[in-house]
Amino acid sequence: MIITIGGPIGSGKTTVARALASKFGLRHISAGQVFRQMARERGMSLEEFSKYAEKNLELDRAIDKKQMELAKSGNAVVDGRLSGLLIDADLKIWLKASLEVRAKRVAERESKDFNVALKETKIRERSENKRYKKIYNFDLSDLSVYDVVLNTELWSAEDVINIIYVMVSSLKR
Repeated sequence: MIITIGGPIGSGKTTVARALASKFGLRHISAGQVFRQMARERGMSLEEFSKYAEKNLELDRAIDKKQMELAKSGNAVVDGRLSGLLIDADLKIWLKASLEVRAKRVAERESKDFNVALKETKIRERSENKRYKKIYNFDLSDLSVYDVVLNTELWSAEDVINIIYVMVSSLKR
């Protein structure tokens, strides 16, 4: 079983993917965690590293290639903005929420002022959209590849996880 969880920054991808992986005994593969680790290793903020990645497209390609290789062996929940576009999965889910809700989540997660998180989220998303269009010619606003699109601001994280748990459990039958 392979499940992909995509969505913009702060939509709940990693939270949901980590919980589903635990509930179903699957591996959790996260492009975002790899990206954050690479930024830390270079002593850069995520915004600085995003700008750096715009000039070094091989970074995104390397992250995506690694994610695809890890997913090939199956039994995984893969989270990342492009995972549903790059990985053949049994279930492809896109999580969404308004920019304001997502920025609030990022502010809480990273202990930042809301306005700072909002500004940084906008910068990162512009950078990512630019890079993904240049590398793959992907239009991230086209959600037709996903089996499910779920608005995470309508439910708690636990409820979103339970909703998806029911979907995945139905697939396993």
